[in-house]
Order: sequence, then C-alpha cells, then structure tokens
Amino acid sequence: MIQFLEFAEKVLETSETPLIYQDIWKKGIEMGLDKVLSTTGKTPWQTLGARLFCEVRDNSNSKFTKVGKRPAKFFLKSKMHLLSSEMIENIDKEENILIKKENTSYTERQLHPLLNYFAYTNTSFNNGKAILTKTIFHEKSKKDGLNEWIHPDIVGVYIPIEDWNSEIIELNKIINSNSIELLSFEMKKEINRSNYREYFFQAVSNSSWANEGYLVAAKITDDDELMNELERLSSAFGIGIIKLDLDDIDSSTVLFHSKKKKELDWETMNKLCEINSDFKKFIQDVKIDFDSKRIHKSEYDEILSEPESYINKIRKST
Repeated sequence: MIQFLEFAEKVLETSETPLIYQDIWKKGIEMGLDKVLSTTGKTPWQTLGARLFCEVRDNSNSKFTKVGKRPAKFFLKSKMHLLSSEMIENIDKEENILIKKENTSYTERQLHPLLNYFAYTNTSFNNGKAILTKTIFHEKSKKDGLNEWIHPDIVGVYIPIEDWNSEIIELNKIINSNSIELLSFEMKKEINRSNYREYFFQAVSNSSWANEGYLVAAKITDDDELMNELERLSSAFGIGIIKLDLDDIDSSTVLFHSKKKKELDWETMNKLCEINSDFKKFIQDVKIDFDSKRIHKSEYDEILSEPESYINKIRKST
C-alpha cells in the first residue's frame, strides 16, 4: 500500500508538466495507483490536494513544489529544470482561460436548495443540529434606496425542540434565554479576485442582524493569496465561508467558520420585517414553532431528497 504523497510522486514522475491535484488524481487512476492507495475516505482527491498543499507549505525539504496560483499546480523539484521560464509564466494565463470557459449556466437562486440540503445534513457545519432554511425573495421588499445590502439571500434557524426536554424549553421561556439560533447566508455562484471584497462586505452588511453569517459559493478560485485574504477577512469580521461542491455535494465544506454572536440586532430585524414579507413570515414561523414546541417543516424550504439529480438538472439548464 502507498500513501497520498507517494501516489502524487509516482504520477508526477511520468508527467512533463505541473498538474493540479485533480489531474494528479485522474492520472493516478489511469495508472492503477488508486488500487494500492491506503485510504478509506469518500473523497480521496480532496485529501490528496490537502496533503500536497500542506506538504509544500510546511516542509522546506519537500520533493514537491507549487507552480502558479490560480489554481496551483504541483511538480517535482527534481524536474523543475525541464520547465522553461516562458512555460512557468504562462501557467496562470492558461488556467484563467480555462476558468472562463467553464459552464455555470445555473443561477444563484438555483443553488439555494443545495445550501438548504447542506445546512440540514452536513454535520461539520451543523454539529448534528437540524438547521432549517428559507429563501428571502428580495423582489417582495418595499423599494427604498436605503435598503441596499440589508436583505439576506437565505435565512436559517435552529430551534432545540427535538434536542431538549419540554421542561427545559419552558424554563428557557421564563428566564428569557436566547436558545434559538438565527443564521444568514449570502449566496454567490463564484468568488474570485475581482469580486471577493464586494461579495464579502455584502455578506457582512446583510448578516449583521443574525447570530451567524456566511458567504456561500459553488466555486471559489483555487488561489493561495485569495484564500489567505478570505481567511483574514473572516477572522476580522466574523463571517464564515462555505464552498458547495457540485461534484460531490456531501463533500461541501466550511472553509472558515463564522464567529457566533450572542445578541441579535433587533433594530435591523424589525426593519427587515417592515420591508420584506418573507422575512416577517420567517420570524412568525420561528415564534410559532418555539411556542408550540413543534417544528412545522413545511413552512421552510424543502430539503432535497436526491441532490445529485437536482445538480445534473441545473447544470444542463440554459
């Protein structure tokens, strides 16, 4: 049996050019190396990528080197003399051309059901809590020039009815403790160098009222400098980053967790109720569920039962 770095080394020994980790995985399969790889994970290509990034970043004596940034490619240090300076300079340009050609005919709103599924099922995000979500339709809002960047795309809630005893719920009402968690999500198709600041601060503004706020995208450019900047902004402003994986929705990840706020912004929530009927209905439903100690799932967005079929459908849409 071999380990992931051995897998990558054997593939790159046969390659004349640097490869992204996904192509290293594909070539390794063609070579039959996946049959002797020591792994039990469901997404070994993701693990391969993580191993390579950590190896290059943390081990100065690594056999591997990283070439390019958008996205990064890997190569063996022992073979770098085979690459001309022109080839190295053109790597990022070639990748940018490929990125532009990728088909993203689906809309941001078509991604909402995938976030609903993620929030409800992904334990790395919800820690086993049943988080329900609801789309907020901006077009229903009262028109006001001061309302820009106040509407969340999707709101979420965790009500501990199924996890707490009824006596605890009643006690919680009496002592006025904030056991309900409200979340806000800003959905985008793609985050890259040209739009990340606008999208991030849109999420900051639209999520100011909630306990937790997230910026979500189906594609985030594989760029070390971009990821470092997103990490810095997330740490500074408390907004989390989620990447939805349309190739394997169950492998979607929280790149950076949000910082949970104990207090809600009641003034902003009140304004949202005044200008948007969807948000007002959401707040009403949360109150009814908590008071009745029964969650009415039909009042929230539906959870996909076959997300893979849905993804195939929206990818084929025009």
